[in-house]
Amino acid sequence: MKLGIVGLPNVGKSTLFNSLTKAGAESANYPFCTIDPNIGVVAVPDERLAVLTKMHNSAKTVPAVIEFVDIAGLVKGASKGEGLGNQFLSNIREVDAVVHVVRCFEDSNIVHVDGDINPLRDIETINLELIFSDIEIIERKISKTVRGAKNDKKLAKELTFLERIKEVLEQGILAKNIETDDEDEKEWFDSYNLLTAKPVIYAANVSEDELTDDAAGNPMVEEVRKYAKEEGQEVFVICAQIEQEIAELDDDERKMFLEDLGLKESGLEKLIRASYSLLGLISYLTSGEQETRAWTITKGTKAPQAAGKIHTDFERGFIRAEVVSYDALIEAGSMLAAKEKGLVRSEGKEYVMQDGDVVLFRFNV
Repeated sequence: MKLGIVGLPNVGKSTLFNSLTKAGAESANYPFCTIDPNIGVVAVPDERLAVLTKMHNSAKTVPAVIEFVDIAGLVKGASKGEGLGNQFLSNIREVDAVVHVVRCFEDSNIVHVDGDINPLRDIETINLELIFSDIEIIERKISKTVRGAKNDKKLAKELTFLERIKEVLEQGILAKNIETDDEDEKEWFDSYNLLTAKPVIYAANVSEDELTDDAAGNPMVEEVRKYAKEEGQEVFVICAQIEQEIAELDDDERKMFLEDLGLKESGLEKLIRASYSLLGLISYLTSGEQETRAWTITKGTKAPQAAGKIHTDFERGFIRAEVVSYDALIEAGSMLAAKEKGLVRSEGKEYVMQDGDVVLFRFNV
């Protein structure tokens, strides 16, 4: 899973990016990986992996990972090159979802680029830059398609669709609100990879004293929540400054720190939960002497396709899946005990995978 983090200057975006990547790497003992200065790969915290690793004496533990892309330089006019934003917009086209950091706290020592704090205005500013960038992509596509549209009915159909998209975008409407009429349009739309078609998670950045009640009394956060609900998006509340402090702690210290603040989870855990919910993701687990690993799939994935996440040969030669739920396995105490109690099921090609399934795939080479 790849998430792009956007936000105006001085809203806490870079602080959050640096904190999440560092904390995520440490929490699961997964080495921080810098692909370039704006990309960090972190592990998805999953306590189930440590339990299974111990149960099977696994040689290594491999968590699911999230790739965070810090989209720097986004300011008003970024799509036209202001603030170097245009060169970074290309980085976000391949992400699965956008994490939009919005400032919901007052602090006279931290100047906002527009002079005052207004999260809905900030959201509109970023959305407009993304819309402008999408219009540029669509215009390029139109110029390429128009050449062959006169002699090709399918290209002519696509050209009409492209012009409809452009018209919607020029009205300031996000691409995710565009409805496709048939499979052709859906396939074309997906291939354009438009920024404003991406799912969005809003990170409402608040002051430390507003974290304990999830910023229930913060009117700015309520505005963001209302806006996100209307758009069918997710919101989570964070304090980027606190996340920075958490990132410096080891696992035990982090738990104590969160308890002292009256918090059950860190910002990274909130973000992961929101991301999995928004994108409809779950994790299944494999465990043995060689390794214990988490695999991320979409809800509704059937067993052969889940096996294909491990290797394409597993999907092609799929015979069956031996499945036990994580909770049932832990209650039984071992895989052998789970089998003796009849908790391990043999599932075929139509089995829909569930979150927390511990699986052994049987296949023909």
